[in-house]
Amino acid sequence: MSDPLDPRIALFDPGEPVATPLPVCDHYAGVEPRMRRSLELQAELGPVFDVTLDCEDGAPVGGEREHAHLVAELAASPLNRHGRVGVRVHPVTHPAFADDIDTIVGIAGHRLAYLMVPKLRDAGDAQAAIEEIDRVWRARRLDGAVPVHGLVETHGALSEVERLAAHPRVQSLSFGLMDFVSAHRGAIPASAMTATGQFTHPLVVRAKLAISAACHAQGKTPSHCVVTEFKDTVALQAAVRRAADELGYTRMWSIHPDQIRPIVQAFTPAVQDVAHAGEILQAARAASWAPISHRQVLHDRASYRYFWHLLERAARTGVDLAPEVRRTFFPEAPA
Repeated sequence: MSDPLDPRIALFDPGEPVATPLPVCDHYAGVEPRMRRSLELQAELGPVFDVTLDCEDGAPVGGEREHAHLVAELAASPLNRHGRVGVRVHPVTHPAFADDIDTIVGIAGHRLAYLMVPKLRDAGDAQAAIEEIDRVWRARRLDGAVPVHGLVETHGALSEVERLAAHPRVQSLSFGLMDFVSAHRGAIPASAMTATGQFTHPLVVRAKLAISAACHAQGKTPSHCVVTEFKDTVALQAAVRRAADELGYTRMWSIHPDQIRPIVQAFTPAVQDVAHAGEILQAARAASWAPISHRQVLHDRASYRYFWHLLERAARTGVDLAPEVRRTFFPEAPA
């Protein structure tokens, strides 16, 4: 029986969209040694980041089928220790798309955390991709359904971003910076693809805001684009904080192993904020979620939801929660 005092139940109205908590970092790898290293690093650090094995950029031309088999075998292998491995397939318009789905779902369907579909041109592309994924899923007699992530990097996808976010099978939308800038045929300068320029060019910022807002309205996870200066940790962490604090993103891409820890660290709430949230939520739960006064500040369900989301993010980023907070709100987590 579910606990009526569980914040997941008590703080949200029936039918209100609530995002599935996802790790804050989504790491992409498409070359075999890097894919294996990424899986090994995930096993070492824990499921604080996802690994997306990449068919679109990882497969050599003419070798798409062989690469899909390799990716599927890695996702199905013991290297996928935490069940947080997804795959980016080819675009739905690519000749290899159907074979990607058949191979990857057929070999690793039961171990997939999600499938990422790139180069969406509109909501129709998303629907066509999902129908093919679900057809193969049913044909393989697999239970449930695999979450689908989408990559918004075209004018058409951006114009229909609200429809994409509203699709019940879509779990997360990512922004594809490089292709989006390229789609403007040189009208946006190359500086807009840098760690700092992508936060100042109006067309790029407009696209990021539209994706973030659409995702939050539908209870989906907005995932921020890459920072290509992968050795510049200071610039990377500044970008993560701007993506989170200014644009509302709750997840970000990594394209190099050196980016994983800085992204997770930048998304990790401050220890004092986590402790404060735990105090408020425990007191609120003891009051059956009625309004309370904590340190001479009034709190009610609205602020409780804020602190609950902060506490969830702390748990996803590996913060060492106080034992009583962990027992109360995350009893399924290892001590």
